Amino acid sequence: MISAIYDRRSIRKFLPTPVADEDITDIIQSGMKAPSSKNRQPWKYIVIQGNAKEEMLKVFRRGIEREENESALLPQSKQHIAAAKYTVDIMEEAPVIVFVVNSLGKSLTAELTPEEHVYEICNIQSISASIQNMLLAATEKGIGSLWICDIYFAYAELCEWLNEDGQLIAAVAFGYPNESPKERPRRKMEDVVAWRK
Repeated sequence: MISAIYDRRSIRKFLPTPVADEDITDIIQSGMKAPSSKNRQPWKYIVIQGNAKEEMLKVFRRGIEREENESALLPQSKQHIAAAKYTVDIMEEAPVIVFVVNSLGKSLTAELTPEEHVYEICNIQSISASIQNMLLAATEKGIGSLWICDIYFAYAELCEWLNEDGQLIAAVAFGYPNESPKERPRRKMEDVVAWRK
């Protein structure tokens, strides 16, 4: 497991080689083994391949175009739209996309009580652990992955297309890597850890 943690990379170039359904099932089952707040297991996974992926990419591009030209969900993030377009190109290359939904989540625009807000945070922590498990399981199998948050540039469109209850949290691209990126720089231990004894 430690080697998978150290070897994992965000892959942005994929081979066209299909990923076996059994491998995707194993990866998702690894995600389902993650700890979750009060054992709520708030995750739902939607696996997108083939023709469904082509439809999804059109929806994603339409959402980015709306974000660029009309009412934007992320008006202060326009400088990241080019990166979102690049992400869609990466997703087009990846054989499998898995959308991860917080099945207990509220709408992004919902007004929450402090307790509901805490529940949302705890559920998102749980889902994040699930996604990390999937990334590590994929690495162990020699399958590359990319954790994608650029979905928020087409959030309304993707939610409508997915037509699932809950709150869309992220997408993950999976496929065999066509690159071997070096490790990205990490902050120093002394900059991120405080010891109190």
